[in-house]
Amino acid sequence: MRRNSVRTDRLLVIGAGPIGLAMADALKQRGVAFDHVDASDGIGGLWRHGVYQGVHIVSSKKSTGYTDYPMPAHYPDFPSSAQMLRYLENFARDRNLMEGLELRRRVVRAQPLSDESWQVTFDDGEERTYKGVAVCNGHHWDKREIDYPGRFTGTLIHSAEYKEPKQLAGQRVLVIGGGNSGCDIACESARVGASCDWSLRSGYWFLPKTVFGVPLTDLPIWNLPVALQRLILHTAVRIFIGDYRRYGLPKPGHKLFARHPAFGTDVLNYLRQGRIKSRPDIERLAGTKVHFVDGSVGEYDVVVAATGFKNSIPFLPKSLVPIENDVAHVYGGAFPANVKNLYIVGWAQARNGFGTIISPASKLYADMIALQDEMELPIGFILKWRGFKIPASQLLDPGATRRTIWVARRILPLLKRRSRLLAEKGLREPFDPARYPFEDENGRIQATLKC
Repeated sequence: MRRNSVRTDRLLVIGAGPIGLAMADALKQRGVAFDHVDASDGIGGLWRHGVYQGVHIVSSKKSTGYTDYPMPAHYPDFPSSAQMLRYLENFARDRNLMEGLELRRRVVRAQPLSDESWQVTFDDGEERTYKGVAVCNGHHWDKREIDYPGRFTGTLIHSAEYKEPKQLAGQRVLVIGGGNSGCDIACESARVGASCDWSLRSGYWFLPKTVFGVPLTDLPIWNLPVALQRLILHTAVRIFIGDYRRYGLPKPGHKLFARHPAFGTDVLNYLRQGRIKSRPDIERLAGTKVHFVDGSVGEYDVVVAATGFKNSIPFLPKSLVPIENDVAHVYGGAFPANVKNLYIVGWAQARNGFGTIISPASKLYADMIALQDEMELPIGFILKWRGFKIPASQLLDPGATRRTIWVARRILPLLKRRSRLLAEKGLREPFDPARYPFEDENGRIQATLKC
């Protein structure tokens, strides 16, 4: 028998990774009622099940940890995945966030019935009706697969499926992609594999993790204008790394921060040692052979696609919060303009560690969520009318984001008044859930839910 319950006195927070935990803590401190669920068997998100052995964070403990809950002093500058998970578990325990947290609870559908009512369906068929939903499901889980002509008949895995060095031991390995995971796995292949080739579609920016013995993400540069940040980091690259072409790599064809840079120089050292061979983009796959665009051919036992992840919220109606080029169409970082009581938190990625942004942002969001109960119009609608824009990139400039949070906190008292004025003008049509039908994985429209 299908179970149903009505919980319209509270929100549902989906996800108990670093972002979901920060939101739960902020909502609890603000006195906002919520339930909290996660599909996994424990808290931590990516740091519980999504990383490989030996991985360390690339931003420092200072910039990654919550600002009001620093990482332990005995942690190294760049903690391991095990240390990160212990840190998050300690945070959840000390903030009493485990009480009431429901694990192994996967949401398969969350659909608005009205501005004040959301129906949430779980994978076991249970349905609950909530006032709203805070989506904190992360952005490192929906794999971006390779799409080259032909077929590879050896072992082909995504970096998300790489867990330990024995998967590469003694193998001829090709790693595709130049992000942090691609760099790490290429280095591991150089250490334990029979050989390692590394294919890059285009040039990447590789930054040193430390400068003059200080973690790069701890330098006092991140509040500066972006142009000045670029100038300083270009200088650091010239001093500590040099021209990427000396390592056999293509020169980046984009500005620094237009895409996420890679942190660390181990992979560059292996290139100079000949343990990693640089390859251009792939033309086609043919059995165990890979043909590259420069006409060269390589034969491999294992291909690792370190091709990143897509921003995805599969349990929401697709047209409710469009995502284009990994950018969610929300205002103020979390608020859709077309519906109340839906909050998309953590879809973006900070350039130098999540802690210094999510700590103040989650507290601001909790205040705004509480304020939404006193307002007729969606917060996102009001922010749109105040001139807030949809971000141009998934990457957040830490200094600019903190300044935006500072400004947003000071205009909070004005939002309620602006909501009343805009409502009196009738600028927003009544919310109609029928405009946002839920589609299954094949794009078929599912039955419209009824109140």
